[in-house]
Amino acid sequence: MKVILFHLMSYSDLDFEATKGYETVWVNLPNKYFDPVKMNVLYNRYIDELISAEPLGFDGVAVNEHHQTAYGLMPSPTVIASILARATKRVKIAILGNALPLRSHPMTIAEEHAMIDVISGGRLISGFVRGIGAEYHTFGLNPTISHDRFHEAHDLIVQAWTRPGPFAFTGKHYNLEYVNLWPKPLQQPHPPIWVPSQGSKETIDWAAAPEHRYTYLQTFSPGKVVERYLKSYRDTAAAFGYEAQDSQLGWAVPVYVADTDEQARREAKEPFELFRNRLLKMPFEMLLPPGYSSRNSLKGMMAAKAALTQDMTIDFAIENGMIICGSPDTVREKITDYWKTMRFGNLLTMMHFGTLSAELTKRSMELFAQKVLPAVQALSSETKPVAA
Repeated sequence: MKVILFHLMSYSDLDFEATKGYETVWVNLPNKYFDPVKMNVLYNRYIDELISAEPLGFDGVAVNEHHQTAYGLMPSPTVIASILARATKRVKIAILGNALPLRSHPMTIAEEHAMIDVISGGRLISGFVRGIGAEYHTFGLNPTISHDRFHEAHDLIVQAWTRPGPFAFTGKHYNLEYVNLWPKPLQQPHPPIWVPSQGSKETIDWAAAPEHRYTYLQTFSPGKVVERYLKSYRDTAAAFGYEAQDSQLGWAVPVYVADTDEQARREAKEPFELFRNRLLKMPFEMLLPPGYSSRNSLKGMMAAKAALTQDMTIDFAIENGMIICGSPDTVREKITDYWKTMRFGNLLTMMHFGTLSAELTKRSMELFAQKVLPAVQALSSETKPVAA
C-alpha cells in the first residue's frame, strides 16, 4: 500500500470564541479574523511538516484546494506543490485536487502541472475535482453547469498533455485555435490522474470508465460509507468488463498516534472536535447547492451523511472510522482491519487537524512512521495482512 501525508493547512490560530456566533467559517466569515503574521508562521510550519514526510518514509505528500475558508488556506495548491517539488527528491506530490470548473481557463492547470512534473522529475499526481458546493458561492458560478465544465476542461488538459501541437480545440465552454503546450509533462502519456469525491455516482462512473480507470479517493466519511463507495467503484468497473485494482482505490482519513490509546484520545479530542464541528461545518445549502449533484447522487450522499449533521465527539468519530486514533498497535491494527474489508491501495493520512500543536503533530508523525508505516506499506493484494 502507498501511504501519503495529506495536509489541509487550516487556520488553526482562528479565534474560535470570537467567531462562535457565525454558522460557518466558509465563504462569509469576515476576514478581519485572519492575521497574515500568524499565517506566515503556520504556512512555514505546515510546509516543513510536509517536507518531513520524505525522511520519515512516506510514499507521497498531498495538498488540496479551498477558497475563502479557515478550513484550508490553499486557494492555490500548485504554489505549495511547486515548493515541494524542489524541497523533496523521492516522494510523489499529489494535488488533490485543482477544481477545474472554478478556473477561468484549464490551460493554466495543464501548464502548471506540467511544470511541476518536470521540476520534480516526474513525481506529480494530478487530482481533478469540481470543488465542493461552497466554492460555487465563493466564485458566484452556476453549479448546474459544473459537470459540463469539468469534463470539457479535463478533455482539454489531457489532450494538451498528450497530443502533438499545435492543434485546435472546440468545445462548449473553451475554444482555442492553438493548443501547443510548453512545457509538456515528463511522465508519459501524462501524470497519473486521481479523483477525490464525496461519493457522487456520476463521479464513480466517470472515474471507473475503461478509458480512464482513474484512482478514486473517498474523502472523510465513516468507515462503512467508505467501504460502500469503494465497492461501488469495483462493481462499476466489473460492469465495464474489468477488475479494479487496489491501486485504483484510496481513503483519506485523519490519523493520530500517541503512546497509549487513552493518551491519543485525550490529546486528539479538542483539536479533532474543533476541526469536525467548527472548521468543517457548513449549512447544507452551502455544501450541496441546487443543481450541484443529480437527484440520485444527492439522495445517496444525504443518506450516507445523515448521522454526521450534528456535532461529533472524538469517541463517536473513532467508533465510526472518522479518525484512526490510538497507540501504534491500535492504529496499525485498525488500518489493517479496514484494509481487509475495503482493499484500498492508497491511504491518505491527515496527521494535522484543527488546532493540533506542532509538537503533537510531529510526535504523532514520528510514532506512525516508526511503528505503523512499515506494516501498512507491506499490505498488498499479493500478500496477506501483516503486523509489525
